[in-house]
Amino acid sequence: MPPRRLLIVCFSSALLLAATPAGATPPLPGETIAGGVSTAGVDLSGLTIEQAESRLEQLRPRLESGSVTVTAADLRFRLKTVHADVSLDALRTAKRALYAGREAGGGAVDVDLAVAMSQKAVKRFTARIDKRLGRRARNSRLIITSRRVRVTHSRRGRSIDPRGLAKKIGAALADPRLPRVFKTKLRRTKPRVNAFKARKGASTVITIDQSDYKLRLFKNLKLVKTYGVAVGQQKYPTPNGRFAIQSKQVNPVWSVPNSPWAGELGGTTVSGGSAANPLKARWMGVAGSIGIHGTGESGSIGTRASHGCIRMHVPDVIALFKRVKIGTPVLIAR
Repeated sequence: MPPRRLLIVCFSSALLLAATPAGATPPLPGETIAGGVSTAGVDLSGLTIEQAESRLEQLRPRLESGSVTVTAADLRFRLKTVHADVSLDALRTAKRALYAGREAGGGAVDVDLAVAMSQKAVKRFTARIDKRLGRRARNSRLIITSRRVRVTHSRRGRSIDPRGLAKKIGAALADPRLPRVFKTKLRRTKPRVNAFKARKGASTVITIDQSDYKLRLFKNLKLVKTYGVAVGQQKYPTPNGRFAIQSKQVNPVWSVPNSPWAGELGGTTVSGGSAANPLKARWMGVAGSIGIHGTGESGSIGTRASHGCIRMHVPDVIALFKRVKIGTPVLIAR
């Protein structure tokens, strides 16, 4: 007897016990598989475990050799079964047939083959195909500069559905009856944000250009009004970046910051409409204590005069207040 076969025989009893389902009686000496039991179309009726194992060995070449072929977009991709570590466990399959026959009570049953494979290798294969042929969907984006607001075009993506293909390939590698040639189509994927949706979120946009002291109001991507403003002094600069209108108030109360420039008013509250309140008429909060407000110092417009806020002429801030809502995007640029 060849050494390899001797090794299998020596360990067969231990393997049978190890794979016995919980609560099931181990195979009895000479017990045969019930009638009507097959696996992958191979009839195992009336065979012992050892005989069934021997018969199932005829499936090994088909399962463990060859390759899987995928064609898509006039390209061909191939995965060799050896690279997927496909391996038939004929003994375990024979035992499955025995136990399935017991439970079937004489009925016909076809059990799955016990086939091991590298799922990672299969997934890498399908991912490689998807990388070659697929393309991510591209969302429309809102682009805001100090002088222009625009929306980029969206683009549909495409995919081969790598997960679904990997599942089909796995099934084919585990069942010799299934074909190993697949023709897969590219499926279209939609962007999450199209141009219509991006425009809808940009119906109103404010930009503030500190270099020319201008606040620009855009409606539906078009410039509709330009206002002169004052911005922060060099010591108290107005922040740059993308913000949004956080709050709106008519005749806002001024909570004076505890800062040296506030003098004896620091930490106090000045009621809205008071002559001592520098926040005239309207307030549109942008970021923290920074906001857009009217000013009684009209001569400061067009200069760096504030402590970080954006000042406007009172008629201008009243007009702007009516045309914006909370959540309106605000870009502040140098």
